[in-house]
Amino acid sequence: MTIKHKDFAFKLKSVEKTGRITGYASVFNNRDSYNEVVMPGAFADSLAKFKNSGTKPLMLWQHNPDWPIGAWDEFNEDGTGLYVGGNVIKGVKQADEALLLMEADVITGLSIGYREVDVVPADKGDPRKLVKLDLYEASPVSFPANTMARIDAVKAAILGGRLPTLPEFEKWLREAAGFSKSQAAAVASGGLTKLLRSESGGEKADQEVAEFLKAWRG
Repeated sequence: MTIKHKDFAFKLKSVEKTGRITGYASVFNNRDSYNEVVMPGAFADSLAKFKNSGTKPLMLWQHNPDWPIGAWDEFNEDGTGLYVGGNVIKGVKQADEALLLMEADVITGLSIGYREVDVVPADKGDPRKLVKLDLYEASPVSFPANTMARIDAVKAAILGGRLPTLPEFEKWLREAAGFSKSQAAAVASGGLTKLLRSESGGEKADQEVAEFLKAWRG
């Protein structure tokens, strides 16, 4: 069973002194950097299972199963996405620290952990459609904590036999290698762009691509 994570550039709607937090853990019809979109209704079956069984999605800290920090008691789909509400359990060390960071707007994001159930592959420029997802948890996250997931996406593309897109490569250069935005753009356009353009250049191009893939595969 493979559990995947997906984060969104949406702030928590509210963080209260009581420890209650609310916000969107997933947003529909938003093409992300993985070229994927979560479709409306994607969580319907999963949420019905929670309600019928009287269970709830986990509230973890940074997706770490060893750090449960609270419980979600409100979760439903609307026209925007998956809206959640829950209480951080005060007195739990990690929960107290998480709440302080959220109250100070240091941590502002929510991210979901899920298993894919029904997916429509990307085709002819259309993104990969996540039609049905089995939801496991929703976590307050700092986006830099998800850098490894983005690195894995780039490496997975290469290991799968394709070169990363320029946006993917630029993001990796910024987040994993520490380049500034301008440096990443310059490296990507001067290096990867040349490689992409040379792919149809015969034997030399084949050698360049092979060397590039070999370096990334380690």
